Amino acid sequence: MSERLIDIVAVPDHPGIARWQAVAPPGLVAGVAGLRPIISFEHGPQPSEPDAVELSLYVEPQWRRRGIGSRLLAAVGAHAERLRLVVEVEAGSAGEAFCARHGFRRTGSRRHDLLTYCDVHHAWLGELVDVEHPGYRLSHWTGELSHATRVEELLRHPSRPGNTVLSAAQADGGLVAYAVAAVGGLPKRRARQYGPSVLAGHRGQGLGLWVSAALIQRLREIHPHVDEIEARTGEDDPGLLALHRHLGFRHLRRTRLYELALP
Repeated sequence: MSERLIDIVAVPDHPGIARWQAVAPPGLVAGVAGLRPIISFEHGPQPSEPDAVELSLYVEPQWRRRGIGSRLLAAVGAHAERLRLVVEVEAGSAGEAFCARHGFRRTGSRRHDLLTYCDVHHAWLGELVDVEHPGYRLSHWTGELSHATRVEELLRHPSRPGNTVLSAAQADGGLVAYAVAAVGGLPKRRARQYGPSVLAGHRGQGLGLWVSAALIQRLREIHPHVDEIEARTGEDDPGLLALHRHLGFRHLRRTRLYELALP
């Protein structure tokens, strides 16, 4: 089939997330692309990056080498002029070759670990969540990813049904630790976890393990269809890698980060 018969169409999705599909007759989806805001999961003042968005792009194997990926990228580019696209791809994959052909610049690498709920000892998980941490209280928030770029901005919105789940530890009214999971953009039964992050001065008290265990428990309550959690970690963070291993995460894959500045 000629690629001229394939339409690139915008698809309504979650608020703050833009998506496109490459649709071939008779309604087959040959590829997808999406943009979502990059949320900074760090405490304290952070450099603002309002010009950066996270790109996801995938073409079904049987539809590759027909220019569909390039057309999806062009649709994204027309929508996101003067922004920086940040994309994460498998090392040595077709996605990495695509980035090289289209002028993306390599900026880093990540390790991915996977936790499956069938391997979770739920009684033990509950014990981790129920451990008292004097001076701290545990809270949860759910909602939609929006154009917010900080966790603190998400928390300014009331909790409501949505694709994002946050578990946080607070002290004296301030946020000191949290872990976040987002549903969508990965296989339907998998969520993506960010963190945990613990504010300097509150480390060494088990808060990272506390909010992580609470997030794993809360996520399944809010999104019972989710069977897996995928966590991304920098290779240079042995403490976080050890925490994930303790919770039952296992190594899944390694990826590389690329960026493209749009004219």
